[in-house]
Amino acid sequence: MTAGGAPTVPDLPPDPTETGALPLDDGQASATWAGSGDAGPADGSLVMLDAPATGARPSLTRAAVVSNDHLGDRYWRMRLLAPDIARHTQPGQFVMLTVTPSGPSNWVLPRPMAVADRDEMQETIDVVYGAHGWGTRQMAAIGARDELTVVGPLGNGFRLEPTTRHLMVVGRGIGLCSLSLLAVAASQRGAAVSAVLSARHREANVLVPFFEAVPDSRVVTALDSDGSSDPQVLGPELRILLEETPAQQIATCGSRRLLRMCSALAEATGATLQVAVEAHMACGMGYCHGCSAWVQGVDQEGPLVCRDGPVFAWLPAGR
Repeated sequence: MTAGGAPTVPDLPPDPTETGALPLDDGQASATWAGSGDAGPADGSLVMLDAPATGARPSLTRAAVVSNDHLGDRYWRMRLLAPDIARHTQPGQFVMLTVTPSGPSNWVLPRPMAVADRDEMQETIDVVYGAHGWGTRQMAAIGARDELTVVGPLGNGFRLEPTTRHLMVVGRGIGLCSLSLLAVAASQRGAAVSAVLSARHREANVLVPFFEAVPDSRVVTALDSDGSSDPQVLGPELRILLEETPAQQIATCGSRRLLRMCSALAEATGATLQVAVEAHMACGMGYCHGCSAWVQGVDQEGPLVCRDGPVFAWLPAGR
């Protein structure tokens, strides 16, 4: 689904640089996109989706930290008490986190983090992050009962199409956090879910238990350590899977190489493809225009990832 008259995005954004909360490494940026240095889809474009599926406005809250647990490797999960955000977050949306004086005091700008999970009954949201920049190492030191300023839910998230009986999500590293609630939503609608989880090595694939717990899900792990994450190996494997069980919809986040692979799979099988994209953000709401993506022309600004995305639709060339 695309908005009428929405601008076509011909190229992919440049690779982000290290900021602490938005690492470049291997799809560990929690908001949405991490580049691998490869080019984008060779024969297609990214376009904006329709208006957000939810009319909920973002709220600002001082959220208490319920827990901040080490998951393995360099990855952590922070659980925050944020009732309004837990109630209204849609798959693919994100929050902006700011450390308040009760925590580390040197954190100036808020950090975008995908909502990896939510619990309406407990009124909590989870964010998962990799601790390797200064900001995220400070974040890992935050303890229970500390407070963060949280704004959300933000952004234009995924659309789960009514005709989807089988959803395939393909992600890498922390990019998988943008896909987790989409997998849950598809399962709750009665759709089968195939989750392809890519990481550097087994210990870094920390979201495997989450996706394995999604009812009627099939998990495929792909690792750099054994070569199974190479798209030349993984692509044919997924093509066979889709021939056996066609998917009507594919969603991806976390790697340009995976995006290229997913665009080829979507074009070959007739599935639609939605892509979560990352950019640096200072406000997360479209005021600062710091996340404008893809130069449209000398005097024309590209779409804003925070407001027009972070999720975009991929269309084959000629459509």
